[in-house]
Amino acid sequence: MSGKSRYLILFASFLIVAASLFFTNQLTNKLADEEQKKMEIWANAMNRFSINFSDTIDELVWNIIESNEIIPVIIADKNGTVINSVNINKIPKDTARFFAKKIADFKKNNPAIELNISENEKQFIYYDNSLLLKQLGYFPYVQLSIITIFLLICFWAFASEKRAEQNRVWVGLSKETAHQLGTPISSLLAWEELLKEQNVDNKIVDEMGKDIERLKTIADRFSKVGSQPVLKEENLVSVLEKSISYLKKRTSQKIDYNLFIPNEEINVRINIPLFEWVVENVCKNAVDAMRGSGTIAFHITKSHKNVIIDIADTGKGIDKKHFKDIFKPGYTTKQRGWGLGLSLAKRIVENYHKGKIFVKSSELNKGTTFRIVLE
Repeated sequence: MSGKSRYLILFASFLIVAASLFFTNQLTNKLADEEQKKMEIWANAMNRFSINFSDTIDELVWNIIESNEIIPVIIADKNGTVINSVNINKIPKDTARFFAKKIADFKKNNPAIELNISENEKQFIYYDNSLLLKQLGYFPYVQLSIITIFLLICFWAFASEKRAEQNRVWVGLSKETAHQLGTPISSLLAWEELLKEQNVDNKIVDEMGKDIERLKTIADRFSKVGSQPVLKEENLVSVLEKSISYLKKRTSQKIDYNLFIPNEEINVRINIPLFEWVVENVCKNAVDAMRGSGTIAFHITKSHKNVIIDIADTGKGIDKKHFKDIFKPGYTTKQRGWGLGLSLAKRIVENYHKGKIFVKSSELNKGTTFRIVLE
């Protein structure tokens, strides 16, 4: 979903909520006015009933008195002594305190209506809003909550679809890359055998063989993207030593690699070709950040649950606001970079190894430490 579409949906939702609040407020005010008028009529009927009480009381007056079935009412004298109550439920034993609190609450919502029983006697009618009016007051907030939940579901659905589409692109691109590498690798293997038969210098043939094996490993890695790789219990130190040995030969001699390991053997469930890919991508990112000169240090620690690998460089560092951005596909600070290395590393660690990879710390012009956590 594009940014423009998001803003349109948010604007439409705002209009719906604003219109709902406006019309509900108008309707609530009208209902409140109607209830006040009804209570005034009811009070007049009560006043007439108390003054002209007889067996022949006007049937209309009596019907008005009995018609109130929803509005809570308390009738009290000028001293606050309760004379009668209507539509008041769950009255406790301590009635005096209960009705005193009710009267105080009623007075906050509606003004009392005065009944003139006689020249020296007055009574007061205190009433609350009906349950319907109260529920109507809550309605806009209920509607706002429903719209918010609906928007969250929509954004989640769009985000899930976008991630699924990205995954399909990743898988398709990776499978196609692996397929395309197959043909030149087969051709290079044939040339390697031909060079051996022609007694070419063994060192040249051996180095060529190593590069061919490397290409086969890369093709194998790409072929595994999108498939569930097999994880095996491996010696982590040996895997890192192998990766570092490979990287040393293919990066500047001004790059120092240091490996700090505990005194115990560290075994973790990983897929070696894919995990080596993670290490290489993080290290290549570090080499670029150090501009070909500096130190990359590996620190391995083990807790009762996890194995932690910290990869620290002495590069230019990363601004804190970009800690998460660097793992997004396409994000790069290099002019010719694709911005896929760290994104791929994150997918391999989190999707395939159920681990975590993140920037532990970074300081501009001093260096960055990436942390990988494996179970």
